Amino acid sequence: MRLSRYFLPLLKENPKEAEIVSHRLMLRAGMIRQQAAGIYSMLPLGKRVLDKVCNIIREEQNRSGAIEILMPTIQSADLWRESGRYDDYGKEMLRITDRHERDLLYGPTNEEMVTDIFRSYVRSYKDLPLNLYHIQWKFRDEIRPRFGVMRGREFLMKDAYSFDLDFEGARAAYNRMFVAYLRTFERCGLKSIPMRADTGPIGGDLSHEFIVLADTGESEVFCHRDYLEMDVPGADVDFTDDAQMASIVEKWTTPYAATDEMHDEAEWEKTPIPERLSARGIEVGHIFHFGTKYSEPMGAVVTGPDGKQHAVSMGSYGIGPTRLIAAIIEASHDDNGIIWPESVAPFGAGIINMKPGDAGCDSWSDDLYAKFAAAGVDPLLDDTHERAGAKFAAMDLIGLPWQVTVGPRGIGSGVVEVKNRKSGEKQELSPEAAVNLIAKGA
Repeated sequence: MRLSRYFLPLLKENPKEAEIVSHRLMLRAGMIRQQAAGIYSMLPLGKRVLDKVCNIIREEQNRSGAIEILMPTIQSADLWRESGRYDDYGKEMLRITDRHERDLLYGPTNEEMVTDIFRSYVRSYKDLPLNLYHIQWKFRDEIRPRFGVMRGREFLMKDAYSFDLDFEGARAAYNRMFVAYLRTFERCGLKSIPMRADTGPIGGDLSHEFIVLADTGESEVFCHRDYLEMDVPGADVDFTDDAQMASIVEKWTTPYAATDEMHDEAEWEKTPIPERLSARGIEVGHIFHFGTKYSEPMGAVVTGPDGKQHAVSMGSYGIGPTRLIAAIIEASHDDNGIIWPESVAPFGAGIINMKPGDAGCDSWSDDLYAKFAAAGVDPLLDDTHERAGAKFAAMDLIGLPWQVTVGPRGIGSGVVEVKNRKSGEKQELSPEAAVNLIAKGA
């Protein structure tokens, strides 16, 4: 993409309404535009990052055995009356009446609708286990939306729902999602820590929030330092091996880890003082087993091997891709702007043409652009006539992993300057060496 033909509305000043780093940088980097309180348009740069995050989420959900569907944003109130949640949900639900006086709602979540889909088609335990997921927009009318996409009213959500014959099957489904979440967040460049979460009236221990440590986190969290060094399962992990899944979950839930809501001071005291880590954290995912809470009142039953009818045991698993983008920025930035992990960067490298119109600079820049594209590195070429300082500041702000500067002096020496955005390290390389270096991580 050539910057002269791209839509990238950068802001030079910090927006007054932005309270946290991610909100400020997303506005300044031209990623989002607020349309109403807690409602944002994703502009081209933001949309590219969002697509990459969603692709990682989708790949890991598919790898774990979940099956993608797409449910509508508008739901019938009748489904929520069946579950008993329509009147209890509160003012966060946006209720709608259509021209035929039918009660509808803009979905804040999809337990009822996916349960209706399940009960319409699945009759036997032989069709289990089943996990259906989608990536869809949600709306919750927050009383005080804030922090940009971190806590908006309209937001994108990946929600998955598992269906199993009994609790043992549901636990196995839960473990698969647990491992998929560990892999998802690591691939997005984040170190996530699974922490015990409240299970409410359901009880039990199958509820975890995945927390990313960040100074601007909403929650105070407590965990063992071992989590900072634990290795996430690789791409070769076998999601069909229930014993392997259980072993991984046990490893990742044995050291102490809890948010302030679930913090147990007596248990915390058992952790050696040097190994204690108290910090702020951002929730990026939540997995939860709720048993027959929806299947019983909505009649989602299957015939078991005993010939009897069984209400299926269910779980739900959520990740907010829009919120996840903000969490990545909170965890990876400096005073100059965003520092994107390569896996989710909107472009793989930025080429800075220091003198557009100069035959040598134009030729070298175009040649680099073509070679990067051929090597699988999606480049952004700054071919604008801005001054050099503005070009460098813009590249730092939008946070591309690599910057390649093409100028008359370097051309005279047969080199370009390559800068690693994360480390700040600069080196002079031939164009071919620059392409080879950057393509290794693509």
